[in-house]
Amino acid sequence: MSSPGKLPGMVTVLDSPEAMAGAAADWVLEAAADAAAASGRFRIALAGGSTPRRLYQLLAASPRRERAQWSRWEVYFGDERAVPPEDPSSNYRMAREALLDQVAVPPAAIHRMEAERVDLEAAAAEYSSMLAATCPPIGTEDVPRLDAVLLGLGENGHTASLFPGEPVLEVTDRWAARARADYAPFDRITLTLPVLDAAARVAFLVAGAGKGEALRGVIAGSVPAARVRPIQGELRWFLDSAAAGAV
Repeated sequence: MSSPGKLPGMVTVLDSPEAMAGAAADWVLEAAADAAAASGRFRIALAGGSTPRRLYQLLAASPRRERAQWSRWEVYFGDERAVPPEDPSSNYRMAREALLDQVAVPPAAIHRMEAERVDLEAAAAEYSSMLAATCPPIGTEDVPRLDAVLLGLGENGHTASLFPGEPVLEVTDRWAARARADYAPFDRITLTLPVLDAAARVAFLVAGAGKGEALRGVIAGSVPAARVRPIQGELRWFLDSAAAGAV
């Protein structure tokens, strides 16, 4: 389908959330194949929330599961809530149940954000250091470069745990940082904008008419998600028809 204009990057509109999840799953597999061929590894940051769940389920099911070289995957997270990993609101738990428990990604290659720790600053600093140690650097600041990042879009225009007006939006010298949401659970860890902008490929998954205002905010440049602009990479938007029609 044709796509709404003025969103940055390439926009693909699908008829339904199911079709959108399938298209995004194929995008992930293409990114994985390209990265593995180039470097032997595929480094991806997963998104939380409800919209990516179906994508993960499709990746974990035939025929897509057989197309992936799971042993080459290195899995990171875009953000995490300050809850234990078994909590129903944990992004890690959702990704584990929908995808990671179903495929052969080596456990040592799954890098969970330990956001349940009392000292969130220390947990974020350790995640930042781990990113620097496991991802190739790019640019004069040696920002860790992920091969692919999946992102959602909140109704207020937030993405990952980069919420409007929060100090974490201005962090430039750390790759993961403590964050604060405007709804519970409030405390978070998130990847920072420099890491998102350093990625080789970034994809937003947006479904539902309720995201229209946030998409207009992206077009206007007035919400956090509008600040995600890969410097040397691809920016994609996968929208269902309800979201596209609300712009």
